[in-house]
Amino acid sequence: MISYSRRSVTTDHSSMPEADYQNLIDGPTWAFIRETDRWYPPEAVGLTIAEQRDVYNRMCAAFRKPHPAGITVRDESLGGVMCRIYEPTQAAQTAMYFHGGGFVVGGLDSHDDVCAELCAATGLRIVSADYRLAPEHRHPAAYEDCLSASRAVLDRWPGPLIMAGDSAGGSLAASVTHALRGTGRINGQVLIYPSLGGDRSTGSYLTHAHAPMLTLADVEFYLTIRHPGPPPEHDPTAAALQDNDFTGLPPSVIFAAECDPLADDGREYRDRVLAAGGRAASIVDTGLVHGWLRARHSVPRAAESFARIAATLRALSTGVWPFGDRA
Repeated sequence: MISYSRRSVTTDHSSMPEADYQNLIDGPTWAFIRETDRWYPPEAVGLTIAEQRDVYNRMCAAFRKPHPAGITVRDESLGGVMCRIYEPTQAAQTAMYFHGGGFVVGGLDSHDDVCAELCAATGLRIVSADYRLAPEHRHPAAYEDCLSASRAVLDRWPGPLIMAGDSAGGSLAASVTHALRGTGRINGQVLIYPSLGGDRSTGSYLTHAHAPMLTLADVEFYLTIRHPGPPPEHDPTAAALQDNDFTGLPPSVIFAAECDPLADDGREYRDRVLAAGGRAASIVDTGLVHGWLRARHSVPRAAESFARIAATLRALSTGVWPFGDRA
């Protein structure tokens, strides 16, 4: 029987500096954290994978909002992968969206309202891919599904494609972008608090090792589930920061949460793209935590960031860099 908990790993990080979350995180965000823990409690230890997925799905359902008016939604297989397609009244461009969940939990329903709202806010067709999950399907299964679905979308609809995703889905979006950069069809990528394979012995991985919602121990444990052994090195299909070539990438925008061990991945990725002559920006959202997308209706900071993400998707889809002279 396979079991795990998102907070069940007990790696000793006691000697690391502690961030002052009482001052960094505001009241509405703390309320969101408490509500999340009510549905997905830290003491949910020893459950099977199936039980953990049930808990996660119930939590997502508790936060789910109705679809905005004016969009249509259907499920369809694309490239052998079941996808959910969100269409506004008239869609000129398309964005892929890969959901988060540590490569272990989540699916078409967990991020259904997020995708629906992005569709309504941007006027883009949003295609969400139901990629295979670990541990039943370890790497590179999820990556292969996301790449196959993206290629099918490129074949299905003319025009450029935007890549997007959150957390593990942000990792998958970046890896697929690296694979498809030679097609000339990727107009940009928007990565939301992504896991990109940064150095876990420094920076935000230490400063925010004990952050609410995601700890360094959680990050390390998800890696043990996704990979049968140590995470592969120099393999951009597993983590984009493992690539040795950052040339030819489309404009890239990374939205990191300040109180998140993954925060520095966005900065490092931005720097690699810039050093290779590309265009990139890393936005660090003050006081936000990993998983804040579910807080976009209750936390003002999250609502503002969600609006920036939608505006960025709109701009990149039309070939516009939305940050002026900012690299």
